[in-house]
Amino acid sequence: MSQAQGLPRQDGDHHYEAVHQDEREWETLRFEGVESKMLFHPRPERPTEPNAGFVRYAPGTGYPMHRHGFAQIWYILEGEFIIAGKTYGPGTMVFHPDPHYEDEMHTKTGGVWLLVQYPGPTTGSPAIYEGRFNMKERKSLAEERLDV
Repeated sequence: MSQAQGLPRQDGDHHYEAVHQDEREWETLRFEGVESKMLFHPRPERPTEPNAGFVRYAPGTGYPMHRHGFAQIWYILEGEFIIAGKTYGPGTMVFHPDPHYEDEMHTKTGGVWLLVQYPGPTTGSPAIYEGRFNMKERKSLAEERLDV
């Protein structure tokens, strides 16, 4: 077999999946003024699938300090975000290993970032989609758990 043909598939190998952003609707995320469009997300039959998609922040929004057991990566596409007093803009990638805490964040401009959350390699803690990225109604901040 030539190098151009690649390796043969093996039993159990999965084929890639492709989703265009227009195939998903914006959904209510847990903090006020924030929406998400997850192109992929964990579900009972695919628990290790990452949360992967876009998060859109309205101007003047953000979130309080909180923590997670999973790992995640953000890539800022639009807008400026102030995290722990430092401003980050388009082209910035942020990595949060597991477990981690996220400093308070806010944005004056609003903006969009690509988000990928995946099970923690050291904690095994899964990314959470259900009831967080697809909320029908937001909880008050006082009711929201900030430690998962």
